[in-house]
Amino acid sequence: MSKNTPAQESLQLATPDGGTTHVEKYEFEPIKGYPMLNWRGKRPFTSTQYYPAQLKEVHGEEVDGWRNKIYWGDNLQVMSHLLKEFRGKVDLIYIDPPFDSKADYKKVIRRKGAEAAADQNSFEEKQYSDMWSNDEYLQFMFERITLMRELLSDRGSIFLHADWHKIHHLRCILDEIFGSDRFLNEIIWGYGAGGNPSKFFPRKHDTILWYAKSTNHFFTKDLFQKILRVPYDDSTLETHYKNRDEQGRRFRVQTVNGRDYVTYADDGKLVTDVWVDIGAQNAGSPISPEYTGFPTQKPEMLLERIVCAASDAGSLVFDCFMGSGTTQAVAMKLGRRFIGADINLGAIQTTTKRLIKVAEELRQKQLDPDTKYYTGFEVYNVNHYDIFRNPVQAKELLLEALEVQKLEFSTVFDGEKDGRMIKIMPVNRIATRADLNELIAGFDYKAWERKQNESPNRPVEKITLVCMGHEPDLAAQLELAAKPFKIDVEVVDILRDKANLEFKRDSEAKVVVKNGELVIERFYPMNLLQKLSLQKESVEDWKELVESVLIDWNYDGAVLQPAVVDIPGKNEMVKGTYKVPEDAGTIRVKITDLLSESWEGSVSHGD
Repeated sequence: MSKNTPAQESLQLATPDGGTTHVEKYEFEPIKGYPMLNWRGKRPFTSTQYYPAQLKEVHGEEVDGWRNKIYWGDNLQVMSHLLKEFRGKVDLIYIDPPFDSKADYKKVIRRKGAEAAADQNSFEEKQYSDMWSNDEYLQFMFERITLMRELLSDRGSIFLHADWHKIHHLRCILDEIFGSDRFLNEIIWGYGAGGNPSKFFPRKHDTILWYAKSTNHFFTKDLFQKILRVPYDDSTLETHYKNRDEQGRRFRVQTVNGRDYVTYADDGKLVTDVWVDIGAQNAGSPISPEYTGFPTQKPEMLLERIVCAASDAGSLVFDCFMGSGTTQAVAMKLGRRFIGADINLGAIQTTTKRLIKVAEELRQKQLDPDTKYYTGFEVYNVNHYDIFRNPVQAKELLLEALEVQKLEFSTVFDGEKDGRMIKIMPVNRIATRADLNELIAGFDYKAWERKQNESPNRPVEKITLVCMGHEPDLAAQLELAAKPFKIDVEVVDILRDKANLEFKRDSEAKVVVKNGELVIERFYPMNLLQKLSLQKESVEDWKELVESVLIDWNYDGAVLQPAVVDIPGKNEMVKGTYKVPEDAGTIRVKITDLLSESWEGSVSHGD
C-alpha cells in the first residue's frame, strides 16, 4: 500500500441463510498518532466496510449533474457508504455532535388548529439522549472523526462545535488524528443571556475547533464579506476614523510604502476568534423565522460565517450530526453543494421540510446570476431504520416486543427471560466490542465465583445480547473478557432473527380519487394518538395531526418524487384535497404526522 493510496479490498461476510457475500473494505491512512489521549476500552480504528443505501425520495432538479444528499442512518455507516464515491472530495465539514451533557433533549409536539394551545393538545417528545457511560463517548467520536478525515479533500477542513463538557478531550482527539500542526483556530462563540449559578461564573460560550487536512486548506480571499466583519468600537472610531467624506462616511488614510490607502469605518474589521455578535436566540426563539423547534438548533448566521470563510461557491459541505438542517439550509442559500446525515427521523423530516422551503424561497428571489444554486436533494436510508423512529424509546419497545421481564434495580442488564440475562445493545447501528465495556465493567465476579464452586461445569451466567447488526466476533469477545469464568453468550439480531416482530402501531389512512381530485378522507397516526390520549373516534379533524403531505402522481414503485408538496405554516393545516393531473398513473401519497412518523400508500388514477 502506497502512502497516498489506502487499500480497498473485498471482505467476505456470512449471511443469515448460511451463505457468504462480498463487500468492499476500506483501510485508512495512518493517523498522526500523537499526542495521544487514552481511555478505557480504546481500540484502533483502521478500516471499515461499505454499507449500501436505498434512495427513498427525490426533491427538485439536478444542477450540472448534482443533487444534494440527505441520509437517515448511523453516521458511521453513512460515512462508510460515502467513502466509495466521496473519499477525498469533501471541502468543508461542520459538526455539532452530542456534548455528553447528561441530558435528554425534547421537542414540544402540539396539535394544530384553534384549540392547539390547550395543555391536553401538546406533550414533550424526546428527540435524542446525550447520556454516555464510561468512555464510550470518546471511542464514538474517535471513530467518526477518523472517517471524516478520510472524506476531506486536500483543501478541506473541519469545524467541530462543542462545549465545556468534552471540548478538552475532543481537541486531543483532533490532534491525534489530524496532528497538532493542522490546528487553525479555537473559536469562542459567546451567546450570553440568562443563568445565575451560585458557585461558578455562568457558562455562556461554546467552542468551535478548526482543523485542516493539509497546509493547503481553503480560506476565502474575500475578507470584506459582511458576514466576516464586525463593527469598530467607539474608541477606535474616535481615534482613527475622525474624518468624514461628502456622504458623511467615516474614513481613515494610511500610507504604506509611499502609497495612500483609504478604509471606511462602515466596512468594520475582520472578526477575530471570539464571536459575540451572533445570538443564540436567532434560532431558539419561536418568533424567529429560522425556528424549527428542534432542540440545540444553531443560528444560520453562525454557519454562514463558517461556510463563507472555509468554502467557495460549488464546494461540497458535509454535516453528519445534522439536527434541524442549519448547515444544509445555509449551504443551499450560499450556492454550495451538500451532504447531510442524522440517525434521528425527526431530524430528517425537519431538514427535508426546511430545505423544501429554502428551495422555494430561492426560486422566488432575484439571485446572483454568476452563482449556481443547488436546490435539488435526495433522501436515502442506510440500514433498516424504519424499525425505530426514535432511538430513545427503542429499549422499552424491544423489552416489550421480546416479552422480557424488566430488572428495575440492575445497573448492568436490562431484563431477564427464560433464565437468561438480557442486554439491549445500542440500536440503529452495528454493535461493536466497545459497546461491551459497560457490561464487562459490571460483571459480578464474587457471585460468579460462588456459582463456579457450586457447579464447575456449568456457565456462571447466560447472557443474551440484543442488537441491530453486530461485529462477527461479538459473543466471542464477551466470553473472552469473562475468563477464567465460563459464560454462555447468544446474540439476537432483530434485523435477522426477529424480523417479524412488531415494535409500533402503524398509522391508518383512507385516500381516494373522486371527481378528478385526490381526497384524504381519514388519517389516524396511532402512536401520536396514544401520546395525546385520543381514540380514533374522537379525532374531529385529522389535519390537526399532520405536518405535511407529499404526492407523486406517477410513482415508479421505488422512489417517491413528489410533485405536490403541501407543507403549511406553523398555524395552518394541510389542504387534504388535491386536483389530479390528467396524465397521472399510480399515485403515491406520503402523510407525515407531528411525530415525524409517516404513512405511505398508493392509489391508481382510475380507482
